Amino acid sequence: MPKPADVRMLDSGYAREARSLLYHAYRHEPTFAYLFESDRPGYEHRVRATVRELVNQHLTQEQPALGLLLDDRLIAVALIAPPQRRLDVTESWVWRMRMLLTAGFRCTRRYLDYHATVLGCLPPGTYHLLPLMAVHPQFQGQHYGEQLLEALHNWCAQDSTSHGLMIDTGNPRYLRFYERQGYQNVGQVAIGPVVEHVFFHPAPRTVEAGVG
Repeated sequence: MPKPADVRMLDSGYAREARSLLYHAYRHEPTFAYLFESDRPGYEHRVRATVRELVNQHLTQEQPALGLLLDDRLIAVALIAPPQRRLDVTESWVWRMRMLLTAGFRCTRRYLDYHATVLGCLPPGTYHLLPLMAVHPQFQGQHYGEQLLEALHNWCAQDSTSHGLMIDTGNPRYLRFYERQGYQNVGQVAIGPVVEHVFFHPAPRTVEAGVG
């Protein structure tokens, strides 16, 4: 069994590490490949810029982010959008302008349409959303994904107004993983050629482990 990681709420001091980790994870994701046109030159720049703007905006707004640290190295991260603020990032004109300047009009439009389409799958009620979540590729397959989700469930369980946690993925390799962690597939939408699956986990009871 791998060494358990330390669970920690992240502030802006972790922004650079979080951006790097998320970039390395998402540049190979099918959804991002479509949204940011992997078949066109400059794809990695557009992914890097998008991750940078999403992370910076999230932390600037002081929205919660949770990470796993192993020997003081950030190996997993999740950005959390609480129910009452879950639309703030993409509704920000500052964020939109920065995205237009870095990712371009077409990719920004695709991302906004994707975001709206996924939100349209959500049933009525209040939920926590996970805009970005990843385990560094070097540490995947070592159960850190399970530890990160458990910590997220614990954190979200403290909010009595939330009905649960929502996440989406266009990567087929993650479908069984989420199902094993108790997630229900509540919707599928087409994002270009990608089938995006929307998963829901009911508001859990707090289980063992704390967030430092």
